[in-house]
Amino acid sequence: MNAAAEIGVIGGSGLYALLADAEEFEVSTPYGPPSDPITVAQVGDRRVAFLPRHGRDHRFPPHKIPYRANLWALRALGVRQIVAPCAVGGLRPELGPGTFVVPDQLIDRTSGRVQTFYDEGAVHVSFADPYCPAGRAVLLEAARDVEPVDGGAMVVVEGPRFSTRAESRWFTSIGGAIVNMTGHPEAVLARELALCYTTIALVTDLDAGVEGDHGVTQEEVFSVFAENTERLRGVLLEAVTRLPAARECPCGNALDGIKLPFALP
Repeated sequence: MNAAAEIGVIGGSGLYALLADAEEFEVSTPYGPPSDPITVAQVGDRRVAFLPRHGRDHRFPPHKIPYRANLWALRALGVRQIVAPCAVGGLRPELGPGTFVVPDQLIDRTSGRVQTFYDEGAVHVSFADPYCPAGRAVLLEAARDVEPVDGGAMVVVEGPRFSTRAESRWFTSIGGAIVNMTGHPEAVLARELALCYTTIALVTDLDAGVEGDHGVTQEEVFSVFAENTERLRGVLLEAVTRLPAARECPCGNALDGIKLPFALP
């Protein structure tokens, strides 16, 4: 069995399987096991690894996901480029359910989550642009049939509760376009491992403060995601075949000139 992979997909809520004819691998890490065994398969001429973020039975809530184990395990398999779909709430009226967004910025509003591998030494990575520019270009092209929104800031909240109306309006006022519970620390941990990381967000609801008296419900989120799962799967499978074989983006050089306290896998 060949566990090696070059591209990783971290599936979000409702996307618990992606690859056909896949082999399953248990991967151990210094941070415990990842959310689930990782499945690896050939997609075109690329080896792709898939990991369901919450576990196949959705047992991990957003604040309990083993983010460090997930990213470490993927890198240990050889993954250097990651595509990470997720479900989000829209913070603007035009970003309604069923809209796809490829964000270019992130605002961290989480609390209490471990968000680094480097607990010793001076390891400060650049995070001004949290998403891989090459990956974003590929996703925008792969998603052209669903007319994705290019850019926007994703606000990441602690969860697992949804936002109050006041919080929702504040997120919009500080420049947020969409709101999510899992995009951080996933993105920064990828950067700390010098991985390319890009997300495509599926809007499942308008957040509580956007319009009217409607509040977000879990049933609504899961229902809209289920309705769009096949469209999202198609985008992801096309994207992984389009990612460049040779990385020329800045992501792979994120740790250049930095003395690390341990060796990376």
